[in-house]
Amino acid sequence: MTFWVIAALLAAGALAFVLPPLLGHRRAGGVTADETNVALYRDQLKELDADLAAGTLNTSRHEEARNEIERRLLEDVRAAAVPAAPVSGRKTAIAIGVAVPLAAILLYLAVGNPQALAPEAATGDAPTITRHQIEGMVERLAERMKETPDDVKGWVMLGRSYAVLDRYPESVAAYANAVKRSPPDAQLLADYADALAMSRGRDLRGEPERLIAQALKVDPKNVKALLLAGTAALEQKNFKGAIAYWERILKVVPPDSDIADAVRDGIADARALAGAPKAPPPKTAMKSAPAGVGGTVRLAPALAAKAAPTDTVFIFARPVDGPRMPLAVQRKQVRDLPAQFALDDSMAMTPAMTVSAHPRIVVTARVSRSGNARPEAGDLQGASRPMANDAKGVVVEINEVVR
Repeated sequence: MTFWVIAALLAAGALAFVLPPLLGHRRAGGVTADETNVALYRDQLKELDADLAAGTLNTSRHEEARNEIERRLLEDVRAAAVPAAPVSGRKTAIAIGVAVPLAAILLYLAVGNPQALAPEAATGDAPTITRHQIEGMVERLAERMKETPDDVKGWVMLGRSYAVLDRYPESVAAYANAVKRSPPDAQLLADYADALAMSRGRDLRGEPERLIAQALKVDPKNVKALLLAGTAALEQKNFKGAIAYWERILKVVPPDSDIADAVRDGIADARALAGAPKAPPPKTAMKSAPAGVGGTVRLAPALAAKAAPTDTVFIFARPVDGPRMPLAVQRKQVRDLPAQFALDDSMAMTPAMTVSAHPRIVVTARVSRSGNARPEAGDLQGASRPMANDAKGVVVEINEVVR
């Protein structure tokens, strides 16, 4: 409870800086009529909360009375407002007054750890704020938007709130209202495309692709649009296209960021799906073969019934110490097993990530039913022990099921 009180005070402090300019009140000195009204209504709200805590007022009557007080307060403030204050500013202030604390709560519930703040949860007590209460806040925001339909920021906040709650059709409708009322905005278009795809079962084809292309015309460096564009290309087995989109992301995000690591993994997966590029054959027989590791991959007899002959087999070399990005990849099928493999510098994902550049490596082999390079539940896999990067005669047995 202490955390939520502090959070509420911080949000109130932030709103105290943001809302007055938007509401357009001009102070001539002393206490304004609005401040007096707010103080009176605040006292009334405190009395209502006290009655609710004491049990003399039930929840429904408390909510009804609170809504009535808020309505009267807004009407009084509007009546006393300076005529020159723009209407759009007041609408924006109302939306922000709802959106700022709502966004903070939704964001914390989505990525934070609410259980850490509620030790009583371990004993089975109900949490302080439930999903039902959050949904109620979102619905109140939706009702506000009916009164202020031209508030683009309010529609955007509503769209994001519905997306957090996995209510994608409503999220799509909110984003559509925002796009209709806003000049071209790359981030808004990308968010709209994402929600639309989620509402269609994660399908980016058609209208989502059109929105993504429009977003990239507005801002060719928008990270979310580039991520979605690469994903759409990957779904259509356009591996080179996916790699091209994702490589553009690496030019605009910090190289040591989490998103950069994730994008590099995605690029490596796309390269594996496309087949690792190989260097041209040597021009003369005098040139030695590139450094690398070689051996055999086999499937444990106990797992033979769990794999189809046409299932894809990915064979990776990864560094013992360093990023997870594969140093070299080969692709085969279960029907080829047991199969010989050779992983060397000619199969490098990038010039800086080669087998010879890492003294100690691990070779992993994975049977993928879906054909995706990323491990999925039900895949079969096996790995070697750490070894030198030029080891020969290595045997990798695929002997476990991915959980």
